Amino acid sequence: MKLSDFDFDLPEDRIAVRPAVPREAARLLVAQGTGIADLHVADLLDQFRAGDRLVLNDTKVIPARLFGTRARDGVEGLTQAKIDVTLLAPRGDGNWLALVKPLRKIKEGETVVFTDGLSARLIAKEDGAAILAFNLEGSAFDEALEAAGAMPLPPYIAAKRPADAQDHVDYQTVFARHKGAVAAPTASLHLTTEMLEALAKKGVDVTYVTLHVGAGTFLPVKVDDISDHKMHAEWGEVTAQAVAEIAGTKAAGHRVIPVGTTALRLIETAARAGELAPWVGPTDIFITPGFEFRVADGLMTNFHLPKSTLMMLVSAFLTPKAIRYIYEHAIAEGYRFFSYGDSSLLWR
Repeated sequence: MKLSDFDFDLPEDRIAVRPAVPREAARLLVAQGTGIADLHVADLLDQFRAGDRLVLNDTKVIPARLFGTRARDGVEGLTQAKIDVTLLAPRGDGNWLALVKPLRKIKEGETVVFTDGLSARLIAKEDGAAILAFNLEGSAFDEALEAAGAMPLPPYIAAKRPADAQDHVDYQTVFARHKGAVAAPTASLHLTTEMLEALAKKGVDVTYVTLHVGAGTFLPVKVDDISDHKMHAEWGEVTAQAVAEIAGTKAAGHRVIPVGTTALRLIETAARAGELAPWVGPTDIFITPGFEFRVADGLMTNFHLPKSTLMMLVSAFLTPKAIRYIYEHAIAEGYRFFSYGDSSLLWR
């Protein structure tokens, strides 16, 4: 299929720069068969049955955006350059892979100072990214990053406003547990503790998996033939307990509903051998129309960017024709799009 098959026109004012308040006030488009219902996330309880199982991604977003200064002694005296750093992933040697802008303004061996207590030295440049060695590690690094870092908002929000203190709350799920993501599993941002408790009382079960969402989720597809696209890899884990819980639900004839494309991608990765099995490691699964889903019966997900890999994923989950119809409806009805926007519940 061609990249243009997943394009659509979105009015600029439909891009949400703040979430709905309260979280459950966001709108919810429910699509089943040829029918569409326009609801709110507060109505989510009525969409599930006792025995259904939600799969949630419990990754925790780190405040990965840092702003610092590089100082250099030269023939004209001391010069400084402002440096913007976005952490991408920790490396096994204790250093970090990061995006540095402008990368040309810093040389190997030079140091960027973020605060009086936090700095990083450039170790190397690799494929347009940087390897940084910080002056702190362990809990001391975590505390300094929490104090100095900003939430790494998606580019389409960051272009409209800077991240602020409210984003430390808004851009984090209420059940976030394992640090490591630089982007949120945004469908889960709609869920509140009270909503999860109400679902549990109804008999809806929950399983947690972990996929550390990377900045690559925002990378554009640059090839016309989507089969030529190379997917970014992200680290994830599906435990033996998670496998047992999901398998038990399927065996009992109940439905499994991942909340978010990250949870879906991970459980379908763990089922590629034919049946669901424990999984730990990187996944670069690329889901496009024609993909055989082995686990997910439904999917709760926000509305995605034109020509993105996530548009391809939802088109595979239903059909390209159905997704075009759903998105035309959402635009006409004024739904808010992307990470802080409204949500949908898609049934296969």
